[in-house]
Amino acid sequence: MSIEIRALTKDLKDDYLFFFDNIIFNENPDRSKCYCYDYHFTGDVETCTREASRSAVIDLINEGKLTGYLAYYNDKPIGWCNVNNRMNYQRLLKDYDYIDNPADKVCSIVCFLIHPDHRRQGIAQKILNKIIKDYSFKEYDYFEAYPKKEGSSAEGNFKGPLELYKRYDFKINKEYDDYYVMRKKVK
Repeated sequence: MSIEIRALTKDLKDDYLFFFDNIIFNENPDRSKCYCYDYHFTGDVETCTREASRSAVIDLINEGKLTGYLAYYNDKPIGWCNVNNRMNYQRLLKDYDYIDNPADKVCSIVCFLIHPDHRRQGIAQKILNKIIKDYSFKEYDYFEAYPKKEGSSAEGNFKGPLELYKRYDFKINKEYDDYYVMRKKVK
């Protein structure tokens, strides 16, 4: 299976929207207003609509503020990972006490979504390899991820499987009731 990992650009916006509209939301209609916008959104989640989220991610992609990687198989999007400077995720800054050293430059990995037919085939691993390769040349001190302690389903593992991060030498930095903050030094 030949998988290609591409950084999200505005040229790939239609692929990104197709992936959510036709793959992710078909599998999980309850999450159909997310579009991986949650970490950028600081309003009331209950009143946010699918249309508002879709419009907002289009703007964020066009402005280069929503960043991450799409995985492709036969030129069709089959996976997504949202990765960005932690300071760009307003919800992380507002709702969580992750920030124990504000001077740290942190590359946050907040979401992994893989097409149901392509799970357990190493797609998330390929995306994480690409993230580590690309972001190792940027000015970051740490990679940071937020996996659930017991994500047994695809939905439960949407932040990336705990075992994936362990394989890549991410270490537990903080522990909460149902998830960890894990870090890996960039260099």
